[in-house]
Amino acid sequence: MDRLAAMRAFTEIVDRGSLTAAAVALGRSQPAIVRTLAALEEHLGTMLLRRTTRRMSLTPEGRDYLDRCRRILADVEDAERAAGQEEGEPRGDLRMTAPVQFGQLHIAPILAGFLRRYEQVRVDLILLDRNVDLVEEGIDLALRIGQLADSSMIAVRLGEVRRVVCASAALIDEVGIPERPQALKGLPCIRQQNLSQGIAWPFREGARDIVIPVGGRFGCNQIATSIAACDDGVGFGQYLSYQVQRLVSEKRLIRVLEDFEPEPWPVNLVYPGGRLVSGRQRALINWLRDALRDSDAFQ
Repeated sequence: MDRLAAMRAFTEIVDRGSLTAAAVALGRSQPAIVRTLAALEEHLGTMLLRRTTRRMSLTPEGRDYLDRCRRILADVEDAERAAGQEEGEPRGDLRMTAPVQFGQLHIAPILAGFLRRYEQVRVDLILLDRNVDLVEEGIDLALRIGQLADSSMIAVRLGEVRRVVCASAALIDEVGIPERPQALKGLPCIRQQNLSQGIAWPFREGARDIVIPVGGRFGCNQIATSIAACDDGVGFGQYLSYQVQRLVSEKRLIRVLEDFEPEPWPVNLVYPGGRLVSGRQRALINWLRDALRDSDAFQ
């Protein structure tokens, strides 16, 4: 069995909605398409399509296999174009992950322009505030904030973000501006329960890193809600600079303790090394790199 031909037949069946339409598109007979699908399912040891006299539907295994087939077939096309020194228009599927708020504020708007430019590429954006295994999850590209631990990944540096402390103007008027991080111990602070440091905030004093325990009557595990509470004067908050950049620019939030901010965190696009970078993946990396470096994400 020609596996690539079988994958093409399977994707055509799904895309065109019938065995007959797939046979016509591939220039083959319907019985040949039926035999190819049966051989593929027998080879895989699982049913890919549920078939009745009236309709077909993908099984869960078929849905997962379809995604992988699309990626493999698109990679084959990329390899063939590269071998023939033909650039061609990028096409196929991409999966990308990014932190939730950064993805909402910066990645999604950039992807809208990318999809308008490359009409034959489809992108799934997965927003998660945790790192996932790119190879295991079948993800092509990730935006990572912080130091990179996995040396097998290839990284494209975009910029850096700071960890900033800020408060509303009303709260500053009420309690004053803290002169040193230790002053936060006696001031209302917003506890962000999804952060690893819990209710202790990192700072840098001179040449040494310090951690200051903070407290407050309000805590939240969602950044957007925490920032809204900070804007409402509930307490001081420590956030990544891009998360509060708009409110700081509008002077609704005021940055404090700027001389004590810890070392900035790098922001990188990362992707698995040791395998072919497809034309669509390369196009997306270049598009994001150029757009983000010119954006206000790292102000």
